[in-house]
Amino acid sequence: MKKGVIKLSSLAIGKSAIITSFEKDDLHIKLMEMGCVPGETVKVEKIAPLGDPISIMVAGYNLSLRKTEADFIWVEEVH
Repeated sequence: MKKGVIKLSSLAIGKSAIITSFEKDDLHIKLMEMGCVPGETVKVEKIAPLGDPISIMVAGYNLSLRKTEADFIWVEEVH
């Protein structure tokens, strides 16, 4: 794991990051179909009061992900 690479689920509200990779699971195909591809910029828009789901902006639209789904996505925060 590279320095500065974190799980999307740990990115704070209002922060942007670039998708770097996925955990190896069949879920990565579903995520890629929804626009979550390596190199794409994502921004955390909202997090539900109990932390699940997470609303992100990706590929020009809002997408809601379960925290467990966001745990499969590795991102590098944009500073």
